[in-house]
Amino acid sequence: MVTSTTPLQDTVRRVTERINERSHERRALYEQRMEAQHRRGVHRGELSCGNMAHGFAACGEVDKERLKLTNSANLGIVSSYNDMLSAHQPLGPFPEIIKDAARGMGSTAQFAGGVPAMCDGVTQGQPGMELSLFSREVIALSTAVALSHNMFDAALYLGVCDKIVPGLFIGAARFGHLPALFVPAGPMPSGLPNKEKARIRQLYAEGKVGRDELLEAESQSYHSPGTCTFYGTANSNQMMMEIMGLHLPGASFVNPNTPLRDALTRFAAEQAVRNTEPGGTYRPFYRQIDAKAIVNAMVGLLASGGSTNHTLHLVAMAAACGLTITWDDFSELSGVVPSLTRIYPNGQADVNHFHAAGGMSLLIRELLGTGLIHGDIPTVFGTDLSAYTQEPFLEDDKLVWREGPLKSHDDDVLRPVASPFAPTGGLSVLDGNLGRGVIKISAVEPKHRRVEAPVRIFNDQDQLKAAFEAGELDRDVVVLVRFQGPKANGMPELHKLTPYLGVLQDRGFKVALVTDGRMSGASGKVPAAIHMTPEALSGGPLARLRDGDVIRLDAEAGKLDVLMDAGEWQARESCRVDMESHHYGLGRELFAGFRHLAAGAEQGAGVFGGFEADDLSLEETWIRELDA
Repeated sequence: MVTSTTPLQDTVRRVTERINERSHERRALYEQRMEAQHRRGVHRGELSCGNMAHGFAACGEVDKERLKLTNSANLGIVSSYNDMLSAHQPLGPFPEIIKDAARGMGSTAQFAGGVPAMCDGVTQGQPGMELSLFSREVIALSTAVALSHNMFDAALYLGVCDKIVPGLFIGAARFGHLPALFVPAGPMPSGLPNKEKARIRQLYAEGKVGRDELLEAESQSYHSPGTCTFYGTANSNQMMMEIMGLHLPGASFVNPNTPLRDALTRFAAEQAVRNTEPGGTYRPFYRQIDAKAIVNAMVGLLASGGSTNHTLHLVAMAAACGLTITWDDFSELSGVVPSLTRIYPNGQADVNHFHAAGGMSLLIRELLGTGLIHGDIPTVFGTDLSAYTQEPFLEDDKLVWREGPLKSHDDDVLRPVASPFAPTGGLSVLDGNLGRGVIKISAVEPKHRRVEAPVRIFNDQDQLKAAFEAGELDRDVVVLVRFQGPKANGMPELHKLTPYLGVLQDRGFKVALVTDGRMSGASGKVPAAIHMTPEALSGGPLARLRDGDVIRLDAEAGKLDVLMDAGEWQARESCRVDMESHHYGLGRELFAGFRHLAAGAEQGAGVFGGFEADDLSLEETWIRELDA
């Protein structure tokens, strides 16, 4: 185990202090509520005999006898298992492994409830994608229902992908009096190289290969149980859980259906028992996750080139813990956090290559050793974060941890802070008379980071394909896809735009994308100003634009503006579009309330409000400032 005495980097310290100051009142109220819940009773000891009888009626006799006694721990299992999606299918046998491990500790475990898991890869470009972001809220609500029976001394959260882990985290935060341990499933083995996959996609967009060739390439890429291997939101989730100390050390990227993965799942159950009051050491979630842990997650995302979706999710996750973070916090940290990885779409390697090069243990070692993350955070492992420079191994079928590598095994994938791929984290906040947004530039070549061109406007992503095929975009162009925000249609990801824009850039044109929608792991070589807020449906500036207006996007300066006389711009009226076709079909009508309640992107696009504080809407603030 490595201990670090390196002083905390000044910007990291300053951002952490600012978050604490900004959040002082709401964080204090959050802690008071969690302490009050703990005093009321964490587990079944508070239940009546009738309540308890209902709670264990279906159990076997051994578990029943243990549950009748209130001095043994009972673990609640909350899982996103389903057998259609590759990332979640490996979770199927986990509950039995957990139950067996708990029994071995003289305790019990019960499957408390399932949460829905949807895959953006399946719904991409389909109406179902418009439910994707709000599934995070549904998952948080489902987690609350699962744990509402108050039968549990701790909870194990089994989840992997995009909205699942943030939703589980929000639910865990509101049951923060319970110890929590997150249990991943791991990535699938590597398939078709990412460079070849991207090549086939672009050829298909140009009409040079057919659907059969495209489907074969996709099938070779996504080919077995496990998480997709590119570094999108799902694998960014795993990195964050580990760097916040919610995983066991080294658990994030062990492949599923292996003896080591099963051993980690078993140990997670045993450790969860140890972390309960009956187990002897009470480690509740609310004492573990604070501003330091959240800053660690932000730094980890920036250093590893993680998903832009977490500029939404982390804001909502922090709010559930009584903490307020902003995009400016991300941007300030990005200025001092170097880019240490090249994982697709920021490179050609996948997460298996990253894991083999040194993975999380080396990444954490580098960040700890240079004072870029907080080492003094409590973790589920019962140590501070210094133990997370270790890796798990099996020795004679026994799980052990050994010190991880001191240097990278592949400098093309993972580098030390002393020789990074880039001196900054590659994430910028864009500001200007078009509002605020974020841009991921880690995969954008410097020559493409400044684009000034006429805008071509689309109010629906499907319109872009027709314009591309008609040759209408063969020029320098800023493509605007608007009315894609959370209030408009649930803020879908717009992955299907990437191949077309990539082709235009390869043809030598200056190209950029501006949208109030999302791009996530698809943010790649084309500069993309995403999550623009205020969104067009809420009267944001994007609704004032007209075809032919000249837009300047300067990623390095952090500016996004329409080049127009200020008086003329302010006098221009916003356009409106009929969104009814996006509000019905495939269950979308059920989410009308979510669309109505959704906050702006910089507030996390959530529907739960401020939890401990009803802050002035950032979206309303921006509308006022832009109209002033």
